[in-house]
Amino acid sequence: MQPRILIAREKIAARVAEIGAEITRDFAGEAIIFVGVLKGAAIFLSDLARQVRLDATFDFIGVSSYGARPTPAQELHGGWDSTGEVRLTKDVDHSLRDKNVILVEDILDTGLTLTYLKDILLSHQPKAFRIAALLDKPSRRKKPIAGDYVGFSIPDEFVVGYGLDYAERYRNLPDVCVLPRE
Repeated sequence: MQPRILIAREKIAARVAEIGAEITRDFAGEAIIFVGVLKGAAIFLSDLARQVRLDATFDFIGVSSYGARPTPAQELHGGWDSTGEVRLTKDVDHSLRDKNVILVEDILDTGLTLTYLKDILLSHQPKAFRIAALLDKPSRRKKPIAGDYVGFSIPDEFVVGYGLDYAERYRNLPDVCVLPRE
């Protein structure tokens, strides 16, 4: 399977810089905490944090979806939908109370995971809460949730690269690429 480029690294870098400028403007003079969703958001979080001109730090949170995972060939052919049950595998290490929190995710897809994470992070009583997602796939939304800072809206394609994976492969590709379903 040869991935084809959907969003080139130069376009990603330019949009991440724009999002960084938006966050810098929105939180001018205040500190923020980025909370990255493991593992896919790590590259986006790293690049985004370097574009924000504020006192910023980061933490990580991990989740897992329940459901019988199909074989790789089945997943590429028809996609994969979890049962909608999400469980926390790693909570944040630092207090978020009265802090400006930006949840950083690689892709906003069905909304199930981000709705779950939003509820968890809001229970930490942050001063402000925002969502930054590199990619948004609105056609797959099952829960009504939107990102505050979104890189790109994409069609319902199976994407890899820039942190996104397929069976733990392709995360290190510098571009966002489509894996053919066939």
